[in-house]
Amino acid sequence: MATKLYNPFLDFKFDNKTCFLTGQELQSPDEQIQVFPFWMMRAFDLEGKPFKMLDESFLTYKQLQLPCSASAASAFESVERQVEQAMGRGFDAVKKLDDITLFQWVSKILYGVVFNEIQVGIRQASLSGEAMNFSQALVHKFRNLHAMLQSIVVPMEFEHKNPFSIQVFPVENPPETFLYRDEINTLVFSLRMNDFAIIATLQDNGTHSVYHEEALEKVAGHKLHPIQFEEICARYFYSAYLFNRLPDYTYMETPQKVFVEPMPLNDFTLKPIFDNWVVKTYGQVLENFWKPWGYLLFEIIKNPEYPMTFLTDDQNNFREKIDLPLN
Repeated sequence: MATKLYNPFLDFKFDNKTCFLTGQELQSPDEQIQVFPFWMMRAFDLEGKPFKMLDESFLTYKQLQLPCSASAASAFESVERQVEQAMGRGFDAVKKLDDITLFQWVSKILYGVVFNEIQVGIRQASLSGEAMNFSQALVHKFRNLHAMLQSIVVPMEFEHKNPFSIQVFPVENPPETFLYRDEINTLVFSLRMNDFAIIATLQDNGTHSVYHEEALEKVAGHKLHPIQFEEICARYFYSAYLFNRLPDYTYMETPQKVFVEPMPLNDFTLKPIFDNWVVKTYGQVLENFWKPWGYLLFEIIKNPEYPMTFLTDDQNNFREKIDLPLN
């Protein structure tokens, strides 16, 4: 049986003549899709705005594109329509979106950024005459992300559990808010806009939802002040850095569909899945996320046992009232 899944990492094929998703040869250089959807770029005037790459160079949001066949582009359009309508309506509609649909939408953006980063790296290696140095651990993560993204064109079933965690929160954002973040090394993504925010960790087999269970229970059912969401975001971005496993998956291809099963994260070392939480390092992450409100590290970790938080009050209940600007 011919394999259903395309793997561009076998021969490191990241040109503009091949569909990034299916490996199909393209007929024209015009066969491209945007990494960030047109509707989002128009709504927030992003097209000409700079997007910083890992090598410190800049592209515009509009320049971030993916070579894509017409059939794959059509599948993405179908997902895009659902997400655009939901995000236009707000939190309740986004919350009702199917997890797989949100996963495909988030993964296309995150993998699209990865694809463009790899193309920049290949160009730089070519100019310098040196071989491109690429971590095998990252290749492993990106290959799995790419394989799972093919669920948009190949019938696929995630067995036992989803390989990702996606949380949607109601947030009291100012109307013009658009805040996107990603960390491609750890495959974590966040987006804040309209009256909601999303955090996704794309290869953790759901462990971040368990790791942050206490905080998630505290905020459940409450509309968050932006500083509260940014605190949750800081926790997720830091814990994604502490996550010390390289998840593996088995892909079983049948004539009907591809079955994807996560391998157990516990290994023979019995080492915890997350490295130790270091308050000072977390404080540095939080300081960065709280920049709009000006809190500094020494304030945040004044009491290292209980770093500053806006999620709970002195009685450890959800903090309802926050007298800070809605940045």
